[in-house]
Amino acid sequence: GRSGMLRRRAREEDSAVLIDVVPGAEKGESYGSTALHAAGLSGPPADACRVGSPAKPRIADFVLVWEEDLRLSRQQDSSTRDKTDIHRAWRQNFLDSLQAAGLHVDQHDVQDQDMAVHYILLSAPWAVLCYYAEDLRLKLPLQELPNQASNWSAGLLAALGIPNILQEEVPNVPPEYYSCQFKVSKLPRFLGSDNQDTFFTSTKRHQILFEILAKTPYGHEKKGLFGIDQLLAEGVFRAAFPLHDGPFMPPPEGPQPQALNQRQVLCRHWARWGKWNKYQPLDHVCRYFGEKVALYFAWLGFYTGWLLPAAVVGTLVILVGCFMVFSDTPTQELCGSTDSFLMCPLCSDCPFWLLSSACALVQAGRLFDHGGTVFFSLFMALWAVLLLEYWKRKSATLAYRWGCSDYEDMEERPRPQFAAAAPTTSVNPITGEEEPYFPAGSRASRMLAGSVVVLMMVAVVVMCLVSIILYRAIMAILVSRSDNTLLAAWASRIASLTGSVVNLVFILILSKLYVGLAHVLTRWEMHRTQTKFEDAFTLKVFIFQFVNFYSSPIYIAFFKGRFVGYPGNYHTLFGVRNEECATGGCLIELAQELLVIMVGKQIINNVQEILVPKLQGWWQRFRLHSKRKAGASAEADQAPWEADYVLLPFEGLFDEYLEMVLQFGFVTIFVAACPLAPLFALLNNWVEIRLDARKFVCERRRPVAERAQDIGIWFHILAAITQLAVISNAFLLAFASDFLPRVYYQWTCARDLRGFVNFTLARAPPAFAAAHNRTCRYRAFRDDDGHYSRTYWNLLAIRLAFVIVFEHVVFSIGRLLDFLVPDIPESVEIKVKREYYLAKQALAENEV
Repeated sequence: GRSGMLRRRAREEDSAVLIDVVPGAEKGESYGSTALHAAGLSGPPADACRVGSPAKPRIADFVLVWEEDLRLSRQQDSSTRDKTDIHRAWRQNFLDSLQAAGLHVDQHDVQDQDMAVHYILLSAPWAVLCYYAEDLRLKLPLQELPNQASNWSAGLLAALGIPNILQEEVPNVPPEYYSCQFKVSKLPRFLGSDNQDTFFTSTKRHQILFEILAKTPYGHEKKGLFGIDQLLAEGVFRAAFPLHDGPFMPPPEGPQPQALNQRQVLCRHWARWGKWNKYQPLDHVCRYFGEKVALYFAWLGFYTGWLLPAAVVGTLVILVGCFMVFSDTPTQELCGSTDSFLMCPLCSDCPFWLLSSACALVQAGRLFDHGGTVFFSLFMALWAVLLLEYWKRKSATLAYRWGCSDYEDMEERPRPQFAAAAPTTSVNPITGEEEPYFPAGSRASRMLAGSVVVLMMVAVVVMCLVSIILYRAIMAILVSRSDNTLLAAWASRIASLTGSVVNLVFILILSKLYVGLAHVLTRWEMHRTQTKFEDAFTLKVFIFQFVNFYSSPIYIAFFKGRFVGYPGNYHTLFGVRNEECATGGCLIELAQELLVIMVGKQIINNVQEILVPKLQGWWQRFRLHSKRKAGASAEADQAPWEADYVLLPFEGLFDEYLEMVLQFGFVTIFVAACPLAPLFALLNNWVEIRLDARKFVCERRRPVAERAQDIGIWFHILAAITQLAVISNAFLLAFASDFLPRVYYQWTCARDLRGFVNFTLARAPPAFAAAHNRTCRYRAFRDDDGHYSRTYWNLLAIRLAFVIVFEHVVFSIGRLLDFLVPDIPESVEIKVKREYYLAKQALAENEV
């Protein structure tokens, strides 16, 4: 049925092309792309909306910047001169098109003998703002509500009568509104419509300006010659950004709180290290940076708050383990065995060794390998389920409060790049408007080709993992041959630790290479909206990063030491004997790997986020210092657009989300091996919140306020990680831990666990003992001929039963919690219905 509505888009003339801003949405002429016309058309009519007091002139809503090296212009060759002329023509066409669209364009230059910096200041008059606010379906306030922002911890502390030290009074709290989509014809019914200067907030104006900039052509659209993004990529402009509200530092005389601008309020009450124990002013963040940034910080704060109980329980598990180290019978037997247990070599050229030499590592393993770990794994599985259930409620509440609860379904427009490249148009069945359309079959084939590339990159990661496995095996052999007795004794541990560091280096290098490739693939797939584009890009990168970061821990947890063989019949990989678990077992090695990757990555990221922006900012200030006007050496003498241009560009939220989601995976998937992971994550996130806040407020240019309904596909990734974590921890406890063998031994042999160490060790086959003229032991449940014993099969059945029972219990409780906890709070549902009713009344054609 849809194919019958498709029409081939007419070819446009390659001539002067301008935005068609003549109202015509009712006729299906506007579909969110650049409408091209051979004749120059002006902006919306001056009488598009005349209600309200005249707006005061503003400095600018948006700034475009380009630099001109005057030294190079004197000595350019012909090819460079041609490129400069093309860029100049494109720039002039673009600015002419912006003026034809109704924008005010003003230019300021800063020049010395070597360099000139040109600033283009853009602002939108009232008529343009009104027209595009309706075209973009922006929601504007109808009726003010009392602010009802609250936190679950605030409610809990209030119910218990405990003073809330997390609460802080922040000035200029944005009110909550009932709102609806803007209609010019119904302007008087919107709250504040009598004041043109304040009716559209700065974020709304930025959204409108960026929409125009993203669609304005400077040449033939089919050739991709449109939009500010393409001009930035080509180097025609060096930067494009909205202005900050002013300096982030308040004046030295210290104004009253109500006199602070929005940026200064955020700096004083949010972006300071001293506010680490205060709630984030999320409504202020949303008003200044937009819903997308505010939702990220809301998620980060929500997740960090939930890490607190997880960190407390994990620390208690470790403390219980500390007491058990010195009272555990098997550990005491092992440490006191002296020369009772002679162990078989761990590699082909390694010496025989005494089990008692592994005393320290076994004691370290007992810190978290005990019955409390089972409880903690169950606790963390339910913790993750509840976290996501309550985040859905929090997200729904915030989305409603910020007026974006139905953004993706009803309000989001096609991407300009999609609109320009789509070969056909079709009627949108929801809005009834003519929109660009790309055949689903063609997109599916492109996505399939992209998936093949992703699989190839995953194969590269697997090859790196195999190389690290071989490295560890060879390193263990080389170190064991050392004349140094201490080095020889710790050969396996040294090989494992250095292998973890090498693995981290591989991870960071491959991550940088793959992200650029994922961008190219996602653009080629032709996704209709920005949300779908970002979701597709996110999924590609996360699949790769998941394999990249988690492949080594998964190998250690589930494969290392499983396919070793037995003395006299060892298995090999490329001629090298398969790795065995270190003397303390694979669980302690997994904990080490997790700490190296998780904590190492956090330290590297935080150092990068602190040092790299400072170095970049220093270089930017140094580079632009000579371009200031004569005598204007102090920062206070800089124009606002000059001060903002010195700041670093905004780089998006993808890296921020990716860091937190990978951390969530470490906290949940392998928590049985490292109960301290939530504590390390909590400490990191306390720093991360204020570090990111300071970066956004003080160190970077103001981002365009983007709208969003939720955290996007990241939520579905978190839900998948939660499901995987349940299965992973069940297998970890069943196959990598000593918990089940101990329980089995207690029920079948001795309640006090005496003799358990001997129970877990098998004897080398007679042929191997005769060849080496001595007998030795190794960790396995095998008989003297190397065959699996009856105990092995009994334990295997118990382990599989434990996995099934554990995951069924957790999944059942999770489903019950999902059923009992509604996704949208009842109070929000009532407000949604009330808002729908008010919007219907406000937009009614006939008043009763």
